[in-house]
Amino acid sequence: MNLDFFINFFYESIRVFLYVSGPLLLSSLLIGFIISFFQAITQIHEQTLSFIPKILAIFFTLFYFGPWMLHNILNYMYFVFNNIPVIISN
Repeated sequence: MNLDFFINFFYESIRVFLYVSGPLLLSSLLIGFIISFFQAITQIHEQTLSFIPKILAIFFTLFYFGPWMLHNILNYMYFVFNNIPVIISN
């Protein structure tokens, strides 16, 4: 077990984290920007106005990207479980 293995191992974990969290964060950011723009134009500064659209956006994003996210997480878990003997051996 060498440094290249650990770099690859942590690279994969960060890649999976960004791939799985990316669509949710981007959809929430986009909806938040649109609602903030609407609030700035109309000067309606209600705190709860952006809550429901963000929840709906995250729900639909999970519905659409959920199988792809699950596939990425499962592939990473296979990678981790297949490399347990390599980690334990040293």
